[in-house]
Amino acid sequence: MGTVKFQQFFRAAAGLHVDRNDLKRYTDFVDDKIYDLILIGKASAKANLRDVIEPWDLPITKGLQESIHRFEKLDQEIELQSVLDQLTARPPLDMTLSEATEQRLPRIAGGLSVALAHTFVTIEPDRKNPGTAEWNIAFDIFHLLL
Repeated sequence: MGTVKFQQFFRAAAGLHVDRNDLKRYTDFVDDKIYDLILIGKASAKANLRDVIEPWDLPITKGLQESIHRFEKLDQEIELQSVLDQLTARPPLDMTLSEATEQRLPRIAGGLSVALAHTFVTIEPDRKNPGTAEWNIAFDIFHLLL
């Protein structure tokens, strides 16, 4: 996601004005959380004696699913290739993602992004430009829950 799309996304999702310098930490966050979901999906697939991670293996909570629906209504895009490129930089999974799982990853990344934007509003309702402290608090919350 480029800087302009990143800034437009947070304005559309929660009325926030993010700084272009926040793009790297945002990208790392989404990359980390997608990888975490896939790691748990790998365990689920393995427990079910499969070597392919299907969409139902990913631990999508009710709240994340609702954020995915909000993302879909925003009419914003997160490119599949950028998500997959970041995953290939990670340690190998020893399993493959099904085509349906790969196709779902951008929407999951979008749902995580919507949830992150709304977390900023929950932490500091009057603040329109989250600073480092708010980013760190939001990340801590997500690390506890996902």
